[in-house]
Amino acid sequence: MPSSIANHPDRLFPADPGVRDVARRLHGVVESLPIISPHGHVDAAIIADDVPFPDPTAMLISPDHYVTRLMHAAGVPLENQRVGGCTGASARETWRTFCRNWPLYDGTASGYWLRQEFVDVFGIDDLDIREETADAVYDALQQKIDEPGFRPRALMDQFGIEVMATTDDPLADLAAHDALAADSTFVPRVLPTFRPDAYTKFWVDGFTANADRLIQAAGDGATGYDGYLTALASRRRYFAEHGAVSSDHGTHNADTLKLGHDEAAALFAKGLAGTATFAEGLAFEAHMMYQQAAMALDDGLVMTMHAGVHRNTHPGTLERFGPDTGHDIPFAVDFSTGLQPLLADFGTAEGFHFIPFTIDETVFSREIAPLAGFFPAVFVGAPWWFLDAPDAMLRFRAAVTETTGFSRSSGFIDDTRAFCSIPARHDASRRTEAAFLARLVAEHRLTEERAAEVIVDLVDGSPRRAFKL
Repeated sequence: MPSSIANHPDRLFPADPGVRDVARRLHGVVESLPIISPHGHVDAAIIADDVPFPDPTAMLISPDHYVTRLMHAAGVPLENQRVGGCTGASARETWRTFCRNWPLYDGTASGYWLRQEFVDVFGIDDLDIREETADAVYDALQQKIDEPGFRPRALMDQFGIEVMATTDDPLADLAAHDALAADSTFVPRVLPTFRPDAYTKFWVDGFTANADRLIQAAGDGATGYDGYLTALASRRRYFAEHGAVSSDHGTHNADTLKLGHDEAAALFAKGLAGTATFAEGLAFEAHMMYQQAAMALDDGLVMTMHAGVHRNTHPGTLERFGPDTGHDIPFAVDFSTGLQPLLADFGTAEGFHFIPFTIDETVFSREIAPLAGFFPAVFVGAPWWFLDAPDAMLRFRAAVTETTGFSRSSGFIDDTRAFCSIPARHDASRRTEAAFLARLVAEHRLTEERAAEVIVDLVDGSPRRAFKL
C-alpha cells in the first residue's frame, strides 16, 4: 500500500543525507515560531464575528483561484465550482468534481498546501482524496467544520498566528479590526491595510463614483484634485490610527511619476469625466504612487507595490464571475527605470520603507536585489502569487542573497484568501529557507550556528523589521 507523503518529516529538504540532516536541525529552530502574516486577504469580519465555515467547498475550493483555475483549464466550468456565488452545482457535487480532478494538482504548490491542510488541519488522509471516497471525505470534513472549536478565532490560536494583516477599502470603517483590538480575550493582532487601487485607476469600473465618495467623505470641504489628495491623506491617517502598518498598491507596472500640480489636476479631471486614455490613466497611477510615497513620510505606513499582472484578462469571466477568479496573467516589468522618480526623492528618506513584489523572476537578481542592496528604504518582496512555491522560493533566495544578504527581505508573504492554507504555506517557506541554508553550511560558506541565527531572522525578524512590527 502507498503511504502518504503529506506529513513526511523530510518534505522539501535536500535529497543528500548529510545536507538533509542540517536542514532538519535548522527547520527545528523555527518550526514552532509564531506566524507573522503582514499581507493577506482574509476578511477581518470573519474573525471578529467568529463566523462558522459553511461547507468544505466554500472553505477549500470556491474562494481559492489557485484551485479553481486549474480545474477550469481542464474543462470544469467556474459555475460548477461555485465561483463568484454561482450555484451551477451543489457544494457536494463540486467536491466530487474536485476529487475526480485531484491528480491535476500533483507537483503544484496548491496541491502541496492542500495535502498539508487535509492531514494537519482536518485529520483527513490525503490518499482518500479520490472520486470513490468523495462523499465520505466530504462528510468527514463537514463534521470537522461543524465542531464548536473549529471557528476562525480558535484556528488563529491553533495555527500560531501572531499577526495577520487584511486588505481593506480606503473608506472601510474598520469596525471589525477595532472590535478585535478591544477584545482582551483575543491575543493575535489583526491589522488593516490601506488598498486604494479602486480610487487611483481610471480604468476600474466605478472610478468616478469611488473618487466622488472619497472626496465627500474625507476631503475636508475641498473639491477636485485638491480634495482628492486631502481625502487620501486623511484616510491613510485613519488607517494608521486604527492599527495599519502598511499601504498596498496593485499597480499595473512599476512606474512612478512626479507631475506638477496643474498637470495632475488636469489628468484627474479627465479621469472623472471618463475621457482619459489608458496611457493617461497609467501616468496618473504612476503619479499617485509618487504621492503615496510622499504621504508615507507623514503617516509612517510601509508602502508595498504588487506590480506586473494583466488582471481579469478574460472579459466573459470577469463579467460573469467578477475579479480575482483566476484569469490574471503576469508580464515583465522594468522596476529600475519605473522607480527612479520615487527612489530619487524617497529612497534614502529616514523612516520610509518600500517593498516591491514581482511575478517576473528575471528581475530579482537583475533589478530588485540591487535596488535593495543600495537604498535603505527598499526591502525585497518575497515570492508572490505564481512564485510562492517551493522551487520558486529556492530560486528567489539564490537570486537575491549574493547581492543583498539575508537582512533586506520582507519575510514570507502568504497573500491568501484560503485561511486554512496559512500554516502550510508558512511551513513550506520555513522548510525552503532551511534547505537553502543547509546547502551553504554543507559548502562551508556559513557555519551551522550562524545559519540557525539567520533562519530565525528570516522567519521572524525580517517581517517585523520591514513592516515596522
